Amino acid sequence: MSIDDVAGGQGPEASLSGGGLAGGEVSGGEVSGGGDAAGDGDAPARLTVWVAGQVQGVGLRWWIRARALELGLVGSAENLEDGRVKVVAEGAAARCRELLALLAGPGTPGRVSRVTQRWDDPRGGITGFTER
Repeated sequence: MSIDDVAGGQGPEASLSGGGLAGGEVSGGEVSGGGDAAGDGDAPARLTVWVAGQVQGVGLRWWIRARALELGLVGSAENLEDGRVKVVAEGAAARCRELLALLAGPGTPGRVSRVTQRWDDPRGGITGFTER
């Protein structure tokens, strides 16, 4: 399934309205491997998320780490030079979806204006969850 399937064929940057975002949007990306990495709740998945808005210097990476560990996910959260935060999480697809919902929902530190996601098959080799 690709973003074209989710957002009516508007391409990789198509956006969906985001429930808890402060006037922002959620967009999706390609699922690799011909399968639906986000579809089976117990299947392992890799979720990459780019969070935009006023998201640096507000404790977001620490908050993401705490939520990810509570959900049993491994990965990282890092500040990017363009002001976004990049999150990579691996674990059960259902738990990754929970993290994604938390990132786009109310209560997220800072002011999130856009959440972009990409689903892939897990690569493995990650232990713990780090802030960079």
